[in-house]
Amino acid sequence: MEPLPGLFSEAELHARLAEALGALPQHAVAALREAWREGRSAFRAKFFELVAADARLVAIAPVLLYRAIGDLLPHGLAEAAGVWALCQIAAPKNAKSMARAGFSGSPPEAADALFDALLASKSAVVFSVDDWDESFARVRAPNRRIQLAIPELFDELGALAREPEQRSAEFPLVLSAGERRSFTANTIMRNPEWRKKDRSGALRMHPDDAKLAGVADGARVRLTTRRGSAEVSVELSDRMQPGHIALPNGLGLDFPNAAGERVATGVAPNELTRSEDRDWVAGTPWHKHTPARVEAL
Repeated sequence: MEPLPGLFSEAELHARLAEALGALPQHAVAALREAWREGRSAFRAKFFELVAADARLVAIAPVLLYRAIGDLLPHGLAEAAGVWALCQIAAPKNAKSMARAGFSGSPPEAADALFDALLASKSAVVFSVDDWDESFARVRAPNRRIQLAIPELFDELGALAREPEQRSAEFPLVLSAGERRSFTANTIMRNPEWRKKDRSGALRMHPDDAKLAGVADGARVRLTTRRGSAEVSVELSDRMQPGHIALPNGLGLDFPNAAGERVATGVAPNELTRSEDRDWVAGTPWHKHTPARVEAL
């Protein structure tokens, strides 16, 4: 679909950011545009020549290709420019697999054939064909087995049974901040009208917990964690484990209503999650295990 007036694609956004930062050399863009018009061989040679001279171009290859040849591709496919580089990477690594799918010849020729097929197709493209032996050949561990054991985590796994209790008298419940539901879509959908169910982003509770808190189905409550608090409606659900509550992901964003006023629907889970409570390896906050309490309003 064509973008609405004043809007543009994600690729265009990235390109403008790179240009504003001075990270997208215009001489490279111009050289690639000229080479594209000369033919694929000239384009491949120029691209790899530029990358060899300045390795930093590898990191911005998708943006570089988008600016250089995006508008030279078929209408509506400018964002596919970066896929050209992916095809060049895939072809030499998967020559036999791609050949069985019909993309034969030298790796550069197979890569360009695949890129052209992707541009021309209205649907999916089968780009490789493998049998079981080929698939298992991709397991490159010395013993030819898939490695499920992670020795660095053995001690951590053994300590799980000794993990201290996160809940307390002050925060007797465990909040899963960011539950996937039928009508959630991260934060890409701001307009609440598209959601056919649960438009307000209710807090789900087990009926026993709701009874203890003195709240009924549909009631408004104050949800509090060590990070912050929010007001939200309650939905009773026997699918929840007692002691556990859940909020959907993707809500808490501003959206203009019919009067043009900016209103927020639901709760932004990040506002209830402390960065201090996080995984020690990756630093990911414990979104699915946040101590909380619920109070009737």
